[in-house]
Amino acid sequence: MAEQKLFAGHAIKRLRRGAGVTQAAMAEMLDISPSYLNLIERNQRPLSATLLLRLAEQFDFDPRSLSADEPGGGTDAIRRRLADPMFADLEIDRTQVDEWLAAAPACAEAFARVFDRLRAGGTPAIEEVDSIGEVRREIARWRNHFADLDAQAEALADELRLGAGDLYGAIAERLRTRHQLSIRILPVDVMPDRLRRLDLHARQLQLSEMLDPASRTFAVGFQLAQNEARAEVEALVKGAGFTDRVAERLYRRHLLSYFAAALMMPYARFLRACEATGYDVELLQRRFGAGFEQVAHRLTTLQRVGARGLPFFMMRIDRAGQVSKRYGGASNAPLVESDGRCPLWVLHKAFDQPGRLMRQLVTLEDGTRWFTLARTVQPQGGRYGRVSAEFAVGLGVAASLGATLAVARGIDLDGEATPIGLGCRVCTRHDCPQRSAPPAGRAMLVNERERGLSPFSFAGD
Repeated sequence: MAEQKLFAGHAIKRLRRGAGVTQAAMAEMLDISPSYLNLIERNQRPLSATLLLRLAEQFDFDPRSLSADEPGGGTDAIRRRLADPMFADLEIDRTQVDEWLAAAPACAEAFARVFDRLRAGGTPAIEEVDSIGEVRREIARWRNHFADLDAQAEALADELRLGAGDLYGAIAERLRTRHQLSIRILPVDVMPDRLRRLDLHARQLQLSEMLDPASRTFAVGFQLAQNEARAEVEALVKGAGFTDRVAERLYRRHLLSYFAAALMMPYARFLRACEATGYDVELLQRRFGAGFEQVAHRLTTLQRVGARGLPFFMMRIDRAGQVSKRYGGASNAPLVESDGRCPLWVLHKAFDQPGRLMRQLVTLEDGTRWFTLARTVQPQGGRYGRVSAEFAVGLGVAASLGATLAVARGIDLDGEATPIGLGCRVCTRHDCPQRSAPPAGRAMLVNERERGLSPFSFAGD
C-alpha cells in the first residue's frame, strides 16, 4: 500500500518558527536535507506519513493539526477570487499563488475573508475581539477551580516528593529522564529579553538568571504541565469553544500556569497549611517556596467539593489603576467585576509603601463589608537602567469570614469600615471629598452660593 501523503508546507513552517529552529536544524532533526525541507515548506514536495511520524516524535504535537484546512480554501479557491475583473491586469499565475500560500498563509486567509465580505455586500470593518474578557468569563464560569488539573498536579507533587525534598530539583530530574529536556540557566546578556525559552533542537529549557527561586520552580512546573497535563488542558480549551485563537492561547497559558501553581502548592497540603496558619500569606510563601502573587492567586482556587477554603478574590493593578489580573473565585465580590475603582481603597495606596502588606476593612454602597489586603510586587527580570515595573496585588474576603485570618487580629470586623465605591461614575455617595466625577445618570446641581465637601453635587434618587 502506498504511503498517504499531504501538502502542509505552511503548517510545517509555522511549527518550525514556533519552535524557534532554523530550516537546517529542523532538517537535521528529521534526517532530511535542508533543500528537501525547503521544498516541503514551499508545497513543492508532499509530507509523507513516515516524515509525519518523525515530526510528531521530535516536536511533540498532534499530527492532525497539519491537515487543517488550507488558508482561504487553498490554491484553487484563492485563484477563483483572483479571477475577479478587478485583478485582471495583475496576471497572477498559479505559481505565485502557491508561493504566497507557502510564504504568508495568514495573509492569504486575511485576503480571502475581506474579499468574501465585500462580495457579500458587507464592509471590511475591523472588529475588536475582547480576547482577555472571553478568557476571564470562562475562568469565572469555573470559579477558577479546575478539579481535574488540581488532582493530577497533587498526585504528581506527591510522587515527586518521594524522590526528593527539593521540588525544583525533582521536576528538573523528571524533565531530564522522562522528556529528555535539560535545564540551563543563561546569563542575562545571552537572553536579555526572555525569562524562559524552550529550545527543542538542543532539548533545553533555558531560564534567565534573573528569575528568583520561586519563579524558577514555577517555570519548570509550567514546562512539566506542557508535557504531562496536555490532554487535560486541551480538553478544557476545547470545551471553552473559543472562536478567537488569541483567547484560546491565553486560556491555555492560564491552565498551564494553574497546574504549575498546583504542583508547587498541592491542594490538600496547602489548604491544611492555610487553616493552620490563619491564611498567613507571608508564612505560606516560605512554607511552599512561592511568591506573594503566586500564593494570592492560589487562594482564589480553593473550591474543591468537600474541602473548600475561604472564598478570596484577587486583583492586580498598575499605578494608573489598570487591571491586569482579576480572579473572583467563589467570592461574588463586586470589586472584581467592576471596571471602576475607588482611590480610597488601600489597593491604590500600596504603591506608597512598597513591599509592605497593608490591610483595610471596607464597605460598599450595598452594605457588603470586605476585609482586604494589598501589597506591591515587581515582575521578574527588572534591571538597572530599564523600565522598572511595579504592580499592586489586592486580596479580599467577606468581612464576616475574616475572623480566622491571622492578619485580621486586632481589627474589629464589625466596627467602622472605610466607605468606598466602584468608581465615581457608578458611586452615589454625596459626601465624598475624593470624588472626581458625578455619577452617570444623575442630574448635576450647581449652586454658586455654597460649596459642599465634594466638588460635584447631584440629584438623589
